[in-house]
Amino acid sequence: MTVNGLGLVVHGGRAEAVDAARTVRAWAAEHAVPCADIDVWNDGGRHSSDEEVAAAGDPDLIVTLGGDGTFLRGARLAAHSDALVLGVDLGRVGFLTEVAACSVREALDAIREDRYSVDSRMLLTMRASRRLEMPSDVEDLMRYGRGPLLPPPQVRTDCQEDIDWGVPLHVVAVNDIVLEKLSRDRQVSVGVYISGRLLASYSADALLVATPTGSTAYSFAAGGPVVSPCADALVFTPVAPHMTFNRSVVTAPDEAVGLRVLERSGRAAVSVDGQVRGILEPGDWIGVYAAPARLRVVRLSPTDFYGRLRERMNLTDAPAAVADGTPPPLWSSRTPPPDDMAHLSLLPVGLLPAEEEPCFEVPRETAKDDAAAAPGRS
Repeated sequence: MTVNGLGLVVHGGRAEAVDAARTVRAWAAEHAVPCADIDVWNDGGRHSSDEEVAAAGDPDLIVTLGGDGTFLRGARLAAHSDALVLGVDLGRVGFLTEVAACSVREALDAIREDRYSVDSRMLLTMRASRRLEMPSDVEDLMRYGRGPLLPPPQVRTDCQEDIDWGVPLHVVAVNDIVLEKLSRDRQVSVGVYISGRLLASYSADALLVATPTGSTAYSFAAGGPVVSPCADALVFTPVAPHMTFNRSVVTAPDEAVGLRVLERSGRAAVSVDGQVRGILEPGDWIGVYAAPARLRVVRLSPTDFYGRLRERMNLTDAPAAVADGTPPPLWSSRTPPPDDMAHLSLLPVGLLPAEEEPCFEVPRETAKDDAAAAPGRS
């Protein structure tokens, strides 16, 4: 890949992130690649993704230096400009990031030499019955403990407003879109529709729609299922519902999820990837659906998502199972899979989980076919 522009999203509160940023800038200078910091806190306020990308010169590679929160910021920027995103892991959970800080120079070399593959991840967008706004009294309330807020999303100019289908909002969600109560002493009441059909009316603390990538975030904490990030699906999960049916629902990627605030409900806040973006009044609604764009994540080695899940979530084995034997960490096949299994994704034998390996070593094979076939820049 010819890197014509590089954007940096840095967690400025971490010394190791600041040090890694110096390494990235030095690499960019050596290869005559324009490198711009994307500072969402610039001028004391938060800016939209379009403003941030424009200020960075529309980079075709965005490098995030921090944890998963920093990655989410960079991923939204990458989605807006159809750029690749490389996550450098400096956080505590690290489901989204790819390489250790000590390996960032080797990772950039691998990208420049086409020794990488691309994960194509589903994103969410939404429409609403009206433009989202943040009333001043609510903004002061929601600001507490959250820091400066992002502005309400703008209306998309490539889609028309429609009486039935609502206002197309300029929203890209990597993890989830959430409708949550504002008042601590009153739940929000919401009618939930899937593919236009009423599923049920919920009284709950919140109702969220997650991507497979976001299934291990808020949805997981609320009791939702773990979904492979390679899948395409929407995961609807109620949070603390006052009803018997408290299960998640996993829908097909072409099935939209509608959330309508009932007439005598309290007001509800709309959050996108954890950032409050507007307030809905009783009678308002949002429709959440798969975005036309995809997130393109750089991968430099096979992804051991389930090994990372076991380690990050501290999964333990049943005592009875431990007493009956110890399974190997990987499915122990020593030969290539037979023809009827050749299409399956299986980790190579001997691959250690990323946490057990030494500092990242870039593989020397050429880029996989999916990198060449991925939409957008090459």
